[in-house]
Amino acid sequence: MLTVKIISENREDVIRKLAKKHYEAEVKIEELLRHDDMRRFYQQREEENRSTLKTLSEELRRAIQSPGKAEESETIREEIANVKNKIEQSEKIRSSSENTIREILEQIPNLPHESVPEGKGADDNVVERQGGRIPELDPAHALPHWELASKYDLIDFELGVKITGSGFPVYKGKGSRLQRALINFFIDSAVEAGYTEIQPPFVVNAASAYATGNLPDKEGQMYHATADDLYLIPTAEIPVTNIYRDIIFNENELPRRNVAYSACFRREAGSYGKDVRGLNRLHQFDKVEIVCIDLPERSYASLEAMTAHVQALVEKLELPWRMLRLCGGDMSFTSALTFDFEVYSAAQKRWLEVSSVSNFESFQANRLRCRYRDSSKKNLLCHTLNGSALALPRIVAALLENNQAKEGIRIPAALVPYTGFDLIGNR
Repeated sequence: MLTVKIISENREDVIRKLAKKHYEAEVKIEELLRHDDMRRFYQQREEENRSTLKTLSEELRRAIQSPGKAEESETIREEIANVKNKIEQSEKIRSSSENTIREILEQIPNLPHESVPEGKGADDNVVERQGGRIPELDPAHALPHWELASKYDLIDFELGVKITGSGFPVYKGKGSRLQRALINFFIDSAVEAGYTEIQPPFVVNAASAYATGNLPDKEGQMYHATADDLYLIPTAEIPVTNIYRDIIFNENELPRRNVAYSACFRREAGSYGKDVRGLNRLHQFDKVEIVCIDLPERSYASLEAMTAHVQALVEKLELPWRMLRLCGGDMSFTSALTFDFEVYSAAQKRWLEVSSVSNFESFQANRLRCRYRDSSKKNLLCHTLNGSALALPRIVAALLENNQAKEGIRIPAALVPYTGFDLIGNR
């Protein structure tokens, strides 16, 4: 979350930037600064009264030790009681203001980077770069991935409904093998690029979800195990980033780069229609995530390296792709700058999002209390970044649809060492 210092020193700039995210900040900021003034005022009064209390306590000690000063001692005791009451009242008001300040800060999104374009939604995102060739399928015979999955016995959506419910598919045979191959390919590629592999828990406590900005912002989208007050993760970003909660690095210990596979769980409340067919939108899916903790002056270079890594993956999978710079209205609560990667689904004739790569600057780090010690021994907030590298369902959808042919579904050359086969053929 933002700090009071950033907001108070850059009030008009903060309001202007948040307007790009279509967040009306002026009223909230006025309330925030009013409570901060109140907090400062009562903190000062509290400190002054504590100083007075210390002086009175010393006077009382001397009075008690001096014969014939019983009346003076009693007067000092009354003054001490009065000062203690003032301190208690100041503490209550200061504490109440601090709680209000935190509540307001929790509601204010991260500031968008200056390069974020104006816009209300997905239609206003800007294509940054793209590549690959969109395959030309025979419209008379081209099948969407859900029909191909049934034809080649790769995925059973109805069996998932029986076992759990809609959005929980069962992968079978070469469908399972393809899933495992993609996960290993993505992890191996990240490790080769310098990321350290992590195998995190798939459930987290509320403190971890709060630290990455998922609570309270995305509470309605997360599965909550209420008996234990634990949350199923919607992304490995949460447990991996929380490795660095309450950590102070030396400057030369950064960057820290991690990669992790996890199952991901999202309620996707309110999702319906053609966009949720097959693998397009699931409640449980597999994803490989990359996370980076870096110095503020290097974080945007790290962001570029992460987008280059994702681009290399989709190119090795021989998929047509494009990278979008998200506009203010389509960005997440926590992000300062986000690039989405999409691949083209030839049978559905549309682009499918497969990755978001974001720089959160110090927004998450402030909640995480993730800091570094600079050369002058001052503790400063790190920058945090993360990206999908990659989410599997829509990658699988595009691979099946784009590579379908009369003899079966061709497997890209980069995946063959992982699958052990180069064709998914007829049963």
